[in-house]
Amino acid sequence: MKNIKYTLIIVLAILGILQSNSQELGEGPFSQLIIRGATLINGNGAPPRGPVDIVVEKNIIKDIVVVGYPGVEINSSKRPVLKTGGKELNAEGMYVLPGFVDMHGHIGGKAQGADSDYVFKLWMAHGITTVREPSGRGVDWTMKLKKSSDKNEIVAPRIFAYTGFGQGSKLPVSTPEMARDWVRENAKKGADGIKLFGAAPEIMKAALDENKKLGLRSACHHAQTDVARWNVLHSARAGLTSMEHWYGLPEALFDDRTIQDYPLDYNYQNEQHRFEEAGKLWKQAAKPYSDHWNKVMNELIELDFTLDPTFNIYEASRDLQRARRAEWHETYTLPSLWRFYQPSKISHGSYWHDWGTEQEVVWKENYRLWMTFVNEYKNRGGRVTVGSDSGFIFQLYGFAYIRELELFREAGFHPLEIIRAATLNGAEALGVSDKIGSVEVGKFADFVVLDENPLKNLKVLYGTGAIRLTKDNEVIRAGGVRYTIKDGVIYNAKELLADVKKMVDRAKKEEGFTITQPGVKE
Repeated sequence: MKNIKYTLIIVLAILGILQSNSQELGEGPFSQLIIRGATLINGNGAPPRGPVDIVVEKNIIKDIVVVGYPGVEINSSKRPVLKTGGKELNAEGMYVLPGFVDMHGHIGGKAQGADSDYVFKLWMAHGITTVREPSGRGVDWTMKLKKSSDKNEIVAPRIFAYTGFGQGSKLPVSTPEMARDWVRENAKKGADGIKLFGAAPEIMKAALDENKKLGLRSACHHAQTDVARWNVLHSARAGLTSMEHWYGLPEALFDDRTIQDYPLDYNYQNEQHRFEEAGKLWKQAAKPYSDHWNKVMNELIELDFTLDPTFNIYEASRDLQRARRAEWHETYTLPSLWRFYQPSKISHGSYWHDWGTEQEVVWKENYRLWMTFVNEYKNRGGRVTVGSDSGFIFQLYGFAYIRELELFREAGFHPLEIIRAATLNGAEALGVSDKIGSVEVGKFADFVVLDENPLKNLKVLYGTGAIRLTKDNEVIRAGGVRYTIKDGVIYNAKELLADVKKMVDRAKKEEGFTITQPGVKE
């Protein structure tokens, strides 16, 4: 009897573990899922519409049915019927959007001490169901995570792997033929594209040409080390499909110089030099709407070129105090990540050697000119996507993506244009708009479900919600994503955030760590 009793206890314990793992991995996919009574923002630019019932079978949207009118009781006889074994998700009074696409998402890093589980849960908790990783720890590492995500074996967005050019090569890529060989090998490993930082013109031409022949896509951060010979226009003409940040674009807009006006004691390895002078770069470009400005913009649009600006990652440059005092740091930022953000001569992006009012004012003007170009690019039909580049410069995974949406609003985008940039535009840039990016019949079941209308206030998308005063004079937090659905699997976004908090609490306890601001001694 004792043996039977102990065996039963072990079996129940195993079942408990399996149930716990099953819950952590989400619910589904189901033979049928019906999301009932939601207001739909479908991602293609159409205004909200509802109530609707969205019918999903396993991972495919099968029908979207308008089931009534706002404020009028729904006639149940006109609604899609739930099949045996199916699941209903009551979304009455809620909003449904397509899953978000982060076009610049590094999956943590050794320097930051952020592992993939931490990063993925922060992303998924903010509705990000697809991520393009523009270089990381290597194609093999990323491909392993990509395959696990595709099988829904881990809590993770869908991953598109863009390998850093030359990564994994035994020798520096120094000839066009070496460039072509590396691109072919990268494709064999299953990568979706490449991320370049600049190189000699003949190497850039060869790499982009070979990549295009293989049907793969590309991104580039036009680093100052090579941009004087090869700017964004050169890349776009050679077949680059998207640019990251903004480096290389002002250089293409120069009309009275060919090289950035560097101080004569400038040193690229000095992070303060690098970022302080970058803040003066847009002022050196052609004026908005001038002939040269228009010519460059129109040619990039004709080439079907994508801008992925990542506004948020430089925001500390124009307001350091705002970035470092963001309220989510205390709860969701790992000790190792917080240390990485601090002023340092070594850590990339930790350029607070002597950052003051003068630098911030210059960067504010830099933003004004940069945003003017991006907004007009969108107005003329150019594709602009949303990327966060989190894990640097006080920007936290997930939260930074929502901040990026707010900065698009500052740039002049209508909220519906912002949602389209965050969903359908990203899918188009990745070449998968037939599968994701909008809520349409035949596409994958990737959704963001929340209680509040994000068009009225994008802050309701933050995991920490939006501050609101009720009619009873009570201060509350409204919003936060309720559910993130990826591949038809339902994840409770608030539970994912709770898991992240536990990770951070555990790390703080192990280290006896408390967040302190730079230069402040306990």
